[in-house]
Amino acid sequence: MKSTVFINYLINIIIGVAQFFLGLRVLLKLFGASSTAPFVQWVYNTSQSLLYPFEGIFPTTTIEGRFVIEFSALFALIIYSLVGYFLNHLVFMLESGMRRK
Repeated sequence: MKSTVFINYLINIIIGVAQFFLGLRVLLKLFGASSTAPFVQWVYNTSQSLLYPFEGIFPTTTIEGRFVIEFSALFALIIYSLVGYFLNHLVFMLESGMRRK
């Protein structure tokens, strides 16, 4: 019982960190943050590995020449959220099955 709580907690932390960096990337791109700022570069570099499997799926849209909507990052955010949900549900189901035996 305690191990499944720990596993779910660990899954939530990992997915939460991925969501945080991808969400921050989306906001920085959306509001046209300067890519020369060290913090913005760090966020882009850190989130790049999370975004890599989803690059090129959707086009990146620019509004008024400065504001960018990165649909691939939004899609990645949704997929990572769903993966976290299903992993937590899987751990719960496995734990329920073990209790029945």
